[in-house]
Amino acid sequence: MPGYTALTKTTALIIVLIVVIAAVGVGYYIYTQTAEEKYPSKPITIYVPWSPGGGTDRTTRTIASILQEKFGVEINVLNKVGGGGAATFKAGAQAPPDGYTLTAITIELDIFPWIGTLDITYEDFEPIAMLICNPAVIVVKADSPWQTIDDLVQYIKEHPGELKASGTAQAGVWDIARIAFLKAIGASPNDVVWVPSQGAAPALQELISGGIDIAFVGSGEAKPLYDAGQVRILAVMSDERVEGLEDVPTLKELGYDVAICGWAGLAAPKGTPKERVQILVDAVREAYYSDTFQKFLKDNSFVGKLILGEDFKNYLAQEYEQFGQLLKEAGYAK
Repeated sequence: MPGYTALTKTTALIIVLIVVIAAVGVGYYIYTQTAEEKYPSKPITIYVPWSPGGGTDRTTRTIASILQEKFGVEINVLNKVGGGGAATFKAGAQAPPDGYTLTAITIELDIFPWIGTLDITYEDFEPIAMLICNPAVIVVKADSPWQTIDDLVQYIKEHPGELKASGTAQAGVWDIARIAFLKAIGASPNDVVWVPSQGAAPALQELISGGIDIAFVGSGEAKPLYDAGQVRILAVMSDERVEGLEDVPTLKELGYDVAICGWAGLAAPKGTPKERVQILVDAVREAYYSDTFQKFLKDNSFVGKLILGEDFKNYLAQEYEQFGQLLKEAGYAK
């Protein structure tokens, strides 16, 4: 029966076609799943907003070398210095959200938007991990008349506007530490005058030479001069005492509830697949606790602090609001 034969052939062809389509679908699913499991399968680039040799750069390169060994793919650290870091943050946020371009973010990400030098925020990133959190310290000359933080507080209140302080540029992280300290003791941001500098090193030299009265800098930046007996550290602005400065109390111990640190970490562009972000979070956690990275922290007198994923994002959100309030009170932001 010719009709029956034609029908049978048509049915058979349809069945074969269905099988082929199903096979292609299954194959595609297996391929995509395998591709996802293989992430990363090509080189990763990490943008660093500061020049080679700085703390953020060295921290990033140390973590990158550990991740490179773990993942088996090349990880390139690229110093994209521009706009005081703002241009690099923006480039990192606007990179393809595929997990192959990361950014070394720093505390400036929570400062720049408030002072008008950056039109993105932490919300334009998928935070991966904070790695270091070097607390601010309050430093005076070794022969200063202020033996304790209470001595300094009393003098500031009795002589508002007389003392000068420095440590970084105006509205920089250590200037924010000054503002936060003054607020904690019930003083005005104008009660200690800020003298902008190119960083902690020149500010500390200015302190020693008598050009300023107080330096607000990072703990690791002040430690060499402290060990050499050239400066006195009155307090650490952290939740707990710092290794190597165990004899220096925290402000919180002294009754002033404030903590400020210069931190650095890693982030991916917003929209990066959650699975890839989690792979990076897990890998960075492992790298952080490695002997290599812990030795790096100790050798450089850096204070390590690991905050991961959503916890890191929550930290950024709280700090962003805190800094906005402090910068407004100081007249740096509207």
